[in-house]
Amino acid sequence: MNRMHIMPVKRIDGEIRVQGDKSISHRAVIFGSIANGAVTVTNFLHSDDCIATMMVFKAMGVSIEEPRRDTLEIHGKGLNGLTEPPDILEMGNSGTSARLLCGLLSGQPFFSVMTGDSSLRRRPMKRVVEPLRLMGANIWGRSDGDHLPLAVKGGGLKGISYRLPVASAQVKSAVLLAGLYAEGKTSVEEAAPTRDHTERMLRYFGASLELEKDGKVITIKGGERLYARDIEVPGDISTAAFFMVGASILDGSEIMIKDAGLNPARTGIIDVLKEMGASIDVSNIRDRSGEPVGDIYVRSSCLKGIEISGEIIPRVVDELPVLCVAAAVADGETLIKDAAELRVKESDRIAVMAECLSAMGVKVEVFDDGMRITGGKRLKGAICNSHGDHRIAMSMAIAGLVADGETIIEDTECIKTSFPGFEETLRSICK
Repeated sequence: MNRMHIMPVKRIDGEIRVQGDKSISHRAVIFGSIANGAVTVTNFLHSDDCIATMMVFKAMGVSIEEPRRDTLEIHGKGLNGLTEPPDILEMGNSGTSARLLCGLLSGQPFFSVMTGDSSLRRRPMKRVVEPLRLMGANIWGRSDGDHLPLAVKGGGLKGISYRLPVASAQVKSAVLLAGLYAEGKTSVEEAAPTRDHTERMLRYFGASLELEKDGKVITIKGGERLYARDIEVPGDISTAAFFMVGASILDGSEIMIKDAGLNPARTGIIDVLKEMGASIDVSNIRDRSGEPVGDIYVRSSCLKGIEISGEIIPRVVDELPVLCVAAAVADGETLIKDAAELRVKESDRIAVMAECLSAMGVKVEVFDDGMRITGGKRLKGAICNSHGDHRIAMSMAIAGLVADGETIIEDTECIKTSFPGFEETLRSICK
């Protein structure tokens, strides 16, 4: 079992660029593969999750070359150019791969089977399967399609109007991808806004989307031709979040994070940290392949406890583990509510973060949909098990920087799923 050993540091200081955005890297491979023509993707996140998506499309006949580690050259085969895979499609630990590709595979006139590792096979899939079945896809799987492995016989889809029962960009994206192949129009209505990388990339590749009800209803017409365009992937703000919290809680720290993605659906981490009292400035905002990008400057500050709940939750769902670390250091109590989705991530993030923070001496009260964290006391070094969850592992590494004594994070191999260069980047700015 891989371990990371973290000792306390005085501060973090410097200028960094985080690796390419994971969500956008996945989508770059998906849309590049079904576009007409050659697509070059730069700053691609070469992580286990994104490689899983790439390997799936190679298995369906797409030629993808890697002239450099962070660059892909995809020879798109058009909307109807994919071929039946000769073997089971392996999604690894990637929920994004499994859910989005379930939508794409539902539109293909062939049979396919996908599976994943033990963690992914525990994660719920029926939220995606149900609307796809309504569109006419034949999908079979464990627990009536709620768990991988799933077998999909696609084709013959009809457009539907579907209201998401939970706020999920993955479900929305799966339905829109299936809608590309459906007869007529497909509409998805969101109860709360979620990240819109799929919509932005569809437009970037030439698809026309209709938006209604202040953008809460997204409609796509089947058969939309996608035109090849090169993609420069912005830095991942979910990855930047670890360094933003680290700089905020360590006295005397200041860092500049260059070229980070600033999609409004993803900047909840900035909003929440500012509400806690963090000193954060954003500059040099510009467009990159349909996504806003800029530089984030963070200085140390005195944080205070707040309530994190309601509509902000979908905008910080991936960053909540490291926000728990910020809450553990902040003065007063932080209450996290409406975050039951954390229970069905790579781990039960509510239970695991409570376990890890408690081991460091933090008072944590757990609820079904969140937790109450009492901050303000000095953390103590501890042994923390990530339970195979990359965001838990990296969050506890940040906690270890402000703890007394050594912190050991167990099971850190999982970090490769999203940020293979995390430890190297972190150590480069520790002083």
